[in-house]
Amino acid sequence: MTKLAVIAVGGNSLIANADHRSVADQYAATVETCRHIVDLICNGWQVVITHGNGPQVGFILRRSELARNELHEVPLDACGADTQGAIGYMFQRAIRNEYDARLRDGTMPLHFTPPAPVTVITQTLVDASDPAFSDPSKPIGSFMDEQTARERAEAEGWSVVEDAGRGWRRVVPSPLPSAILEIDVIRRLVQSGFLVICCGGGGIPVVRNTNGLLEGVEAVIDKDLAGATLSTLLAADLFLISTAVPKVALHFGQPDQRWLDSMTITEALTFNQEGHFLKGSMAPKIAAVLNFLIARPAARAVITDPANILSAANGSAGTQIVSG
Repeated sequence: MTKLAVIAVGGNSLIANADHRSVADQYAATVETCRHIVDLICNGWQVVITHGNGPQVGFILRRSELARNELHEVPLDACGADTQGAIGYMFQRAIRNEYDARLRDGTMPLHFTPPAPVTVITQTLVDASDPAFSDPSKPIGSFMDEQTARERAEAEGWSVVEDAGRGWRRVVPSPLPSAILEIDVIRRLVQSGFLVICCGGGGIPVVRNTNGLLEGVEAVIDKDLAGATLSTLLAADLFLISTAVPKVALHFGQPDQRWLDSMTITEALTFNQEGHFLKGSMAPKIAAVLNFLIARPAARAVITDPANILSAANGSAGTQIVSG
């Protein structure tokens, strides 16, 4: 039977550096990632793609701020929807172009019909009583000086924090995903053989209001935790997080740095308690992987970079994480 892999691509991985942030630059990065994803598909894997959108939402918010005297500002949930569509479009185009290139040069497997890519704009239900709403922690938008940040906080009701010595930023809640509202549609598309791109940015956060109606909220859902939920609901065989490094490391960036070829749930918990995984980078990825493996102990997870996607899926690259 065909194995199912959910691949979570980081929004930052679509931006090579500060000099390559344009839409064209992001598309070029998407093309490179999709080349490796199509390698996986051509080797017999069925794939679902989810992705981050943090920088892209930040760009929309900045444009909105600059144009606030001319146009209405864009609420955060609408920013999430906008980026799901835009990034999904980049993936769809890059994947189709990669298919066409392989058909032209004869490298597509014989008698193989590649799965058509489709993007599902996805809402993720969160609990309105989640403690995160009383403790905003996720930085978004532009950097500001302290005075501007205080003024915006007073005028807009924002929560603001100093962000790692780089300036002040707005922070919003990051509630846990409770349900993926479009999961039945996603599952049917997967079962019908489509390559589904969904849950971008963790999904658009929505709550049920007092009338039971859906309502978008000013929040950000961790995209890796949402990816773990998606992988569990789809009964995926593999949850693969594609990030900037080829493997997870202990003592990252230090003289005694050590790359990990594999680890168990127990080892991951120990390493986390020892402080090896930083809150803003590897820690949420490890938490997401553990959530998935606890729910699906017979499955496998891996963390790697785009260039190693195929080898990592086949077990010979990245950091392989299993139950135990």
